[in-house]
Amino acid sequence: MKKLTVLWLLIVLMPLSTQAQQQVSVSGRVVSSSTGKVIAGASVSGGGQTVVTNDDGYFLLKSNAQLTSISVSHVGYRSEHIREKSGKWKAEGLHIRLQPTTIQLNEVLIVAGGDPRTLVEEAIRKIPQNYSQQPELYRCFYRETAMKRQRHIMVAEGVLDMFKTSYNYGVKRDRVAIRKGRRLLSPRSGDTLGIKVLGGPVVPVQLDVVKNPEFLLNSEELDCYTMKMEPPTSIDDRRHFVVSISPSRPMPYALYYGRLFIDQETLAFSRIELNLDMSDRDKAAALMLVKKPAGVRFRPKELSLLIDYRPENGTMHIRCVRATFRFNCDWKKKFFATSFTACCEMAVTSREDNGVDKPLRGHETFDQRDAFYDKVDFFLDSTFWQDYNIIEPTESLDRAIGKLLKLKRKE
Repeated sequence: MKKLTVLWLLIVLMPLSTQAQQQVSVSGRVVSSSTGKVIAGASVSGGGQTVVTNDDGYFLLKSNAQLTSISVSHVGYRSEHIREKSGKWKAEGLHIRLQPTTIQLNEVLIVAGGDPRTLVEEAIRKIPQNYSQQPELYRCFYRETAMKRQRHIMVAEGVLDMFKTSYNYGVKRDRVAIRKGRRLLSPRSGDTLGIKVLGGPVVPVQLDVVKNPEFLLNSEELDCYTMKMEPPTSIDDRRHFVVSISPSRPMPYALYYGRLFIDQETLAFSRIELNLDMSDRDKAAALMLVKKPAGVRFRPKELSLLIDYRPENGTMHIRCVRATFRFNCDWKKKFFATSFTACCEMAVTSREDNGVDKPLRGHETFDQRDAFYDKVDFFLDSTFWQDYNIIEPTESLDRAIGKLLKLKRKE
């Protein structure tokens, strides 16, 4: 059985020197009404634009169109629709409280008696009618970060255009182009070990699990898993089945643990969460790692994936993709290992489907053998984002960027 590999880490020793309409914006923080805890990854939409909240629950939404209301949603919570008051949004930002959704017990009992494999196969069969049957052009925000222990040592981010063909054609003809990007690397001598995600912006294309059946949603792969019905939940005020998967037998490559969220009415996949099985570290390393410096030992700890879709006019569209790598590196002559975390995330901010036909030329598209870090400029332009929507930096990342810029200026 051939296993498609779509994620790689490239570990290298990096060198040490390295308007139109008036825009409306609204910012805020999203928390749970029951616990007060922040909600990361919530979808915030308005004026034809969409962003997601960061790990601190914050968002910033910009739009050149009229922005009179926004919608906020997250799995397991009731959606909120907020209208502008007094002709302008609060300058200090909104404080949005989402209410957890209650699922009735009798529905749990009905779902628990079902066959999860049959449900998943029926959801696969319905992919052609649930997902787009025409080419689309997405505007996306993309970010990569790398941390050494608890300290950020690299940030790279930018704006992408992503062209996707009909969901009948798979991902082979889908393309990504960088519209603008920037990077920042720690100049400290002790931070020379760098992490790059090979393929970077192509990762969201390959990880569109619904469009890329070679990855997971095919009979041969599904035969490797045990499936179980979990209690149902709510996404965008719609009830969802939840199917958990776990490896059922050893394979030559690492498998995943995860959850599949399936809309109860349409049987569309709305969300997929996966965690690579780390019980065999050699298999996990083979999937995660492409290259490392001589003398460095790579010890994988985690690879988690999130693929999220959202409905629009009766059709599902990809909303965001996130991949998180955690691993230790140690040197043969050193006693202690160092922990590293790398993350790449992509959020779709707008979409166009009228008259879209191969809008990205071959010479401007990103190659899956390249690293995003090598293709963008240094982190110097203070007006870099202009009208573009971004994923707000977390408080820790915002501070880290400031510190890295100060170190850069001292070089």
